[in-house]
Amino acid sequence: MSSNGSAVGQLLQPGSLCVGWRPDLEGAVYHLAHCFLLLGFMGGSGVYGCFYLFGFLGTGYLCCVLWGWFGACGLDVVLWSVLLAVACVLQLAHLLYRLREDALPEEFELLYKTLCLPLQVPLPAYREVVRCCEGKVLTLATEETYAVEGETPINRLSLLLSGRVRVSQDGQFLHYIFPYQFMDSPEWESLHPSEEGVFQVTLTAETECSYISWPRKSLHLLLTKERYLSRLFSALLGYDISEKLYALNDKLFAKFGLRFDIRLPSLYHVLGPAASEAGPESEKDDEEVREPAASPPQARPTSVRQTPPSSPSPAATNPPAPPPWARTSRPDSGVLASRTPLQSYSQVMSRGQAPLAPTQTPEL
Repeated sequence: MSSNGSAVGQLLQPGSLCVGWRPDLEGAVYHLAHCFLLLGFMGGSGVYGCFYLFGFLGTGYLCCVLWGWFGACGLDVVLWSVLLAVACVLQLAHLLYRLREDALPEEFELLYKTLCLPLQVPLPAYREVVRCCEGKVLTLATEETYAVEGETPINRLSLLLSGRVRVSQDGQFLHYIFPYQFMDSPEWESLHPSEEGVFQVTLTAETECSYISWPRKSLHLLLTKERYLSRLFSALLGYDISEKLYALNDKLFAKFGLRFDIRLPSLYHVLGPAASEAGPESEKDDEEVREPAASPPQARPTSVRQTPPSSPSPAATNPPAPPPWARTSRPDSGVLASRTPLQSYSQVMSRGQAPLAPTQTPEL
């Protein structure tokens, strides 16, 4: 016990004070090492800040190893410097491994910068979305169909990355889908998670396309757990559906020369094949409607008695005014609904009134 106590006392006993300072300074390697250490401790936070920190610290400790070996000639200095330098190198290797593991593919990186970065979506939340689609990028060849009307089940949600997709119904073109737009957002919003359905439009690739797709059940499960992602997808899908509605509205404007209101019901009837088949019948109906208004009633001839000249009476000087023009009654909504959309449109335009959409809504 006494020997152990004496050893501890010697360790704790302060060393001898410096009697005199050395006239010469340490070598350049010693000062260079401390310059690197100073720069390393000025590093910031984050991944790149850690790279800066451990990079300069590792370089400084390597310089300390050289100084301890050639200048100080102390084994303890060399060992501690080697240990600290190895720790910095291992930390740099760990950072490189994490960066390579968390790196996104080029398509998903571009998608994040285009769609999610302007909305300030956190990168960890975006990684959850990418993990849900398993990081796969699917392709469509030219004229290959993504969905067939009345056949393809609604079991996924897809986002177009490149190319152009044509949407049609009953063989008639509706609108295009461009990059970074959802391909089946109306179908996604039309069904509850427990419901099943099929596409009511046909989606065909006009060029070579690439897209990502989320399985319906997996995405619903993710949105149920993550409320932030649920609100994010709700905003993105709502904006995408509104863009598709405006595309239909622009198509109506290009076809008739009159911009319809997208809030009017049954705009599909105006786009449907019935509008092109009702051309001759609508002209006949227009002529029948315009005939009563174009032929005003004629006054019947009346016999005039010959009377001897006398002072003109007030009734003779002011002849009776002709009867007012007969106004044709406006057809009610039932008549307009019974006609085809083009007939109603031509009748209303001939009278200078705003067009009315049909009241019968198709089953989509």
